[in-house]
Amino acid sequence: MLIKKGAEANLYLEEWHGIKAIIKKRMPKKYRIYELDTKIRQTRTVREAQLIRNAKTVGIPSPIIYAIDLEKTTIIMKHIEGTRVKEVLNTPTFEKKQELCYQIGQLIGQLHNAGIIHGDLTTSNMIVSKNRIYLLDFGLGDHSIDLEERGVDLLLIKRAFQSAHYQYFKQCFDGLIKGYKQEVGEEMSKEVMKRLRDIERRGRYTSRGELHEG
Repeated sequence: MLIKKGAEANLYLEEWHGIKAIIKKRMPKKYRIYELDTKIRQTRTVREAQLIRNAKTVGIPSPIIYAIDLEKTTIIMKHIEGTRVKEVLNTPTFEKKQELCYQIGQLIGQLHNAGIIHGDLTTSNMIVSKNRIYLLDFGLGDHSIDLEERGVDLLLIKRAFQSAHYQYFKQCFDGLIKGYKQEVGEEMSKEVMKRLRDIERRGRYTSRGELHEG
């Protein structure tokens, strides 16, 4: 069953060997030469799987990968049962918004400490399951310690808060930055926030997916 149609890949919820699984399939681009398109999709499939594996290695809750099919440029992974952070934060009775965002900030800090850029940080790509926050969809991610990329990562989640959770924006973003600082340290946190402000002034508001095709 198709559950999400994206610019680069489609997500399907299916039974796989008797278990519920998410199948992520990168779709061919007809405007590209076939051989080049195949190589790009295969490379990005491998990269995403590596990012998820590396994220799990440093303690980031993320889906278990069951299988990779390079011929079909497909990743088969565990279906995480839970509620998207987007819905959790917008629940009027949920009083621990800042605490939840603090935990999100810690996860982002752990990623950055490990040299991982998520590339698509939104509250739709995070799921709360059994009191744990899972990060999903590393399709636009990369391995990088570049300050600019870290600034873009934080800008993406900041924009997500501003657009989808504007009533609680300050509460949420303040909590996230506190968690981020806890992980990366005060000096690095200041450097990344300074770069984020520089990016905003330059007008670079687009996601990594628009800056380069993920």
